[in-house]
Amino acid sequence: MKQIEVKIMQQSYLLSCPEDQETRMLSAVERVDAAMTRIRDAGKVRARERIAVLAALNMAFEIADHETAALAAKEQTDALLAAVATAAPAATHTTPTLSEDDEARVRGLLQRLDETLGDDGRLL
Repeated sequence: MKQIEVKIMQQSYLLSCPEDQETRMLSAVERVDAAMTRIRDAGKVRARERIAVLAALNMAFEIADHETAALAAKEQTDALLAAVATAAPAATHTTPTLSEDDEARVRGLLQRLDETLGDDGRLL
């Protein structure tokens, strides 16, 4: 394990981090720092502990929203795949074609999945 020193709201922390995960850790630190700084700068909360709890709750809500959107997109994709499977006759060896409406829905689902997964391709 590698140890890295980071700052969150101008306070230093020494964190353990797997060798190949430093970039992800620094990205997480930036997110936490930004979330806490936003809460502090709003001016209503000053205690660092309360700011940390509020930031954690906000981030947990965001994760839950992403998980819900990913689940809904997966369910829609599964429904579309099931519809395509039942629409194509089992005896033929032709490639099934989607209607323009279905193709648009699939493209929309793929876009929603990409947005939900974000840059690193992972929900968490």
